[in-house]
Amino acid sequence: MAEEYIDEIEGEDGQQLYEHFRIEVDKGQVALRIDKFLFDRLQHTSRNRIQKAAEVGFIHVNDRPVKSNYKVRPLDVITLMLDRPRYDSTIEAEDIPLDIVYEDEVLMVVNKPAGLVVHPGCGNYHGTLVNAVAWHLKDNASYDPNDPEVGLVHRIDKDTSGLLVIAKTPDAKSKLGVQFFNKETRRTYNALVWGHFTEGNGRIEGNIGRDPKDRLRMTVFPPESEIGKPAVTHYRVLERFGYVTLLECILETGRTHQIRAHMKYIGHPVFNDARYGGDAILRGNRTSKYKQFIENCFALCPRQALHAKTLGFRHPTTGEEMDFTSELPEDMRAVICKLKGGSSLSLPHRE
Repeated sequence: MAEEYIDEIEGEDGQQLYEHFRIEVDKGQVALRIDKFLFDRLQHTSRNRIQKAAEVGFIHVNDRPVKSNYKVRPLDVITLMLDRPRYDSTIEAEDIPLDIVYEDEVLMVVNKPAGLVVHPGCGNYHGTLVNAVAWHLKDNASYDPNDPEVGLVHRIDKDTSGLLVIAKTPDAKSKLGVQFFNKETRRTYNALVWGHFTEGNGRIEGNIGRDPKDRLRMTVFPPESEIGKPAVTHYRVLERFGYVTLLECILETGRTHQIRAHMKYIGHPVFNDARYGGDAILRGNRTSKYKQFIENCFALCPRQALHAKTLGFRHPTTGEEMDFTSELPEDMRAVICKLKGGSSLSLPHRE
């Protein structure tokens, strides 16, 4: 067992180490290499990076540095110790414009533009929606942006536009959270996706979990695999542009990147979705004129063409059913207009 440990370290120059992550292993945990154990629990990293951290003594178990081949045991206390302090995650108010669709004493609904990160983290520590809400509510003495019992009830991706609800009180967040958990909310998205749909509607079912080859991407596993979380997306064709189709997507569940992962799974990635392969020319004749046409479309909407169009829920205080709609943003409208005008380049075809 000794070979699983390395000598106590302070660093070559005796630098201080700072705790960045801590977890106590469950009582029923089977023996598992620590690099694999942490890879399954740490986002935005790779197994190789975890192994390198272990090599230099940054992975500790019960206050002792270990190698990456250490086998975790029940009730082990694992810590990630780095040679730099943790970033101060205190949320500060920042004067960032907000498109407020609705607001009352306990909640607000905002229309988020594409490109705005929802919450600080992973290199985006400022300029987020949460910072903007903190500024908007800075004179509300009862609202603390650093209190996890208030604020965002759900999230959408940085480059997805559309509607979000924010709770101003713990009671509102708790009650709205229950509605989302119980699938009692009403949400529809509009998505431009690659490909021609012969049918008018459909249903996609498949568990969604983190892609083992790319920690920033989600992937779909069969429902019977027990890997990932169950996810169901319903879609309806709104308009066909030959090689590209405008869909309405209704979420039965709300998983990370659900629509983006499900659409890639059925062979119809969201248009210009770089993370899921939609930023390549996936359909159509490969003529220079057609390639230029698609490149021009990408330039008009330089992000995944996905918009959270409607949001409905029961008001946490009054019980009133509330529904909100956000029109397609200018970049998606511009692409649709160009697709309509370029119909001769994107004729329907068999796939």
